[in-house]
Amino acid sequence: MHRLALILGLLIAPTLLLAEPAAAPKDIEQQIRKAIPDLPIKAIRVSPIKGLYEVQAGSNLYYSDREGKHLIVSGHIIDTAEHRDLTGERLEDINRIDWSILPLDKAIVSGDLKASTRMAVFTDPDCPFCRDLEHKLKDLKGVKVYTFLYPLAQLHPDAPRKAEAIWCSKDRHRALLKTMVDDVDPGHATCANPLDEIGKLGDKLGISGTPTLISGDGRRLAGAPKTLQGLEAWLHRQ
Repeated sequence: MHRLALILGLLIAPTLLLAEPAAAPKDIEQQIRKAIPDLPIKAIRVSPIKGLYEVQAGSNLYYSDREGKHLIVSGHIIDTAEHRDLTGERLEDINRIDWSILPLDKAIVSGDLKASTRMAVFTDPDCPFCRDLEHKLKDLKGVKVYTFLYPLAQLHPDAPRKAEAIWCSKDRHRALLKTMVDDVDPGHATCANPLDEIGKLGDKLGISGTPTLISGDGRRLAGAPKTLQGLEAWLHRQ
């Protein structure tokens, strides 16, 4: 009899675990809908973790606190009211880069040369996102920009040749713009260049994609904001 009871208990247990979780307090949904009107919320339920609530939105699952002020999305904590990625900001803080290790003499300098605000960019001449960033940088004011040529040959086999040709040009920034903004092939040129040194630095810093931005206070951003206003906001956030 004891053995039968044990078997029945094992059979019933999974059913209990898979039962529909209880509905969460209604004010959580109200808070999230107010903060993120476009989020297609289907249901909000109690999660297995006390104080954490499951948010079903479309075919996705997110998790909310009791007040609906924070959502966990792909492992990142999002402030729903301010639409801030708090986890991303913390990652920026703990992974700041010391500017003293950047070989600024190996960069192409542009922008406002007298500005106190500065930014480093690791770029690939054949990277479409880098090209889009260059269009934004033309309109960026009050920022001194240090561009490091960082061709990713495994993605863009012709990028190292273009990067070397840009570096070997008499006017490097002009050659960079003609290549990345005007889509003019820079041709072939050979000269002493820092591409290997920058490549090793990028590996050391764990830079695996372009563009990668480094703010004046050492914050790193993989990719670039979609708008010029977003770029300016990121640059001036402390």
